[in-house]
Amino acid sequence: MRSVNSLDAVLAPRLAEQRARVRYRQRHTTGGVGPRVRRDGRDWLNVCSNDYLGLAGDPRLAEALAVGARRFGVGGGASHLVCGHSEAHEALERRLAAWTGCERALLFSSGYQANLGVISALLGRGDIALHDRLNHASLLDGTRLAGARLERFTHGDAAACETRLAALGSGRRRLVISDGVFSMDGDCADLNALVTHCERHDAWLMVDDAHGLGVLGEHGAGTREAQGLAPGRVPILVGTLGKALGTHGAFVAGSETLIEALIQFARPYVYTTSLSPALAWATLTSLDIVRDEPERRAHLQALIARFRQHSADLAEVGLSPLPSATPIQPLQIMQHGEGANEATALALAQALEARGIWCSAIRPPTVPVGSARLRITLSAAHELADIDRLGEALHDAARQVIGQGGAVVAPRAPA
Repeated sequence: MRSVNSLDAVLAPRLAEQRARVRYRQRHTTGGVGPRVRRDGRDWLNVCSNDYLGLAGDPRLAEALAVGARRFGVGGGASHLVCGHSEAHEALERRLAAWTGCERALLFSSGYQANLGVISALLGRGDIALHDRLNHASLLDGTRLAGARLERFTHGDAAACETRLAALGSGRRRLVISDGVFSMDGDCADLNALVTHCERHDAWLMVDDAHGLGVLGEHGAGTREAQGLAPGRVPILVGTLGKALGTHGAFVAGSETLIEALIQFARPYVYTTSLSPALAWATLTSLDIVRDEPERRAHLQALIARFRQHSADLAEVGLSPLPSATPIQPLQIMQHGEGANEATALALAQALEARGIWCSAIRPPTVPVGSARLRITLSAAHELADIDRLGEALHDAARQVIGQGGAVVAPRAPA
């Protein structure tokens, strides 16, 4: 007989509860990347990828990856501090530093590792991490790993951040942490104000610009460039390579002293095998494309404007478009009550699937309770016709799923 304390016996009720709360998540296996993908034997219009510039499937990156693998190998072979730091890594770090206007950059194997590494290297017990309330989970987990005290300020409210800084006083290390572009809402932090407040109160500032780099700014240098903030004014900048740049991995950019400190003290860097040197080599080609093809960003902005036109009247059918000028275009469910938002978001996603459109339903704990949504993300690889198709499908799906009084109607079965 299986013990009541066996692994399966303990985990099964947790899974059942997840299903009951309409928060159970499932994977889908695809046959590629891009705005049109093959999944479950069908073709789909994909509007839930973070491939903002359409580079993940670019043949130039595939060729650069193959060249890098032949020249440097596929695997890093060891951590950077043993023998895994290749010429490809070194070249990419130099390019990333120049692109972001910082003295140096340091590669990590993922954005999650970068955030864990930075915060745990800079803070310890007794120190304070002051977060925007909607920061990414990896930033919160980095604070927990550091053992620092976690404080929060109202989302997007730089004045509230300053008020909290003033109340916290001096004498302890204080790190203000914010996303550049918020992954679930698509809005941007006011970096100019945050920089000013941190300098005034002698606090450090860390910005995770995973969703801004490559997309925003004249040269794609991210939220800092788009807001006219001089290079180097953000002392700790984190970026990922697996979104707009289309490859994999992450980096931290900042001063010479910061990077040397991370090399010494960031445990997720010290004790991890280095990023594939072939991927590092391919990312150099990504940076070339970001520099040489500004028309990708211009086309993306045209797609965003077109989608905003389609979504302007979605409130009439129960969906609330959040204010966003980025490729992240969330549609929040205008229903309330325990589980109502989650169930409606899932039903809407299923209704879109019946129309051949793949769009993720985002539910707690990824977003706060009562704020479930469809998270639509646009790519420079989309066409205006794709946006028109999506807009029509959203109106039809919302009318189908959200009935009188906000009742949820079961969607049609997939064709």
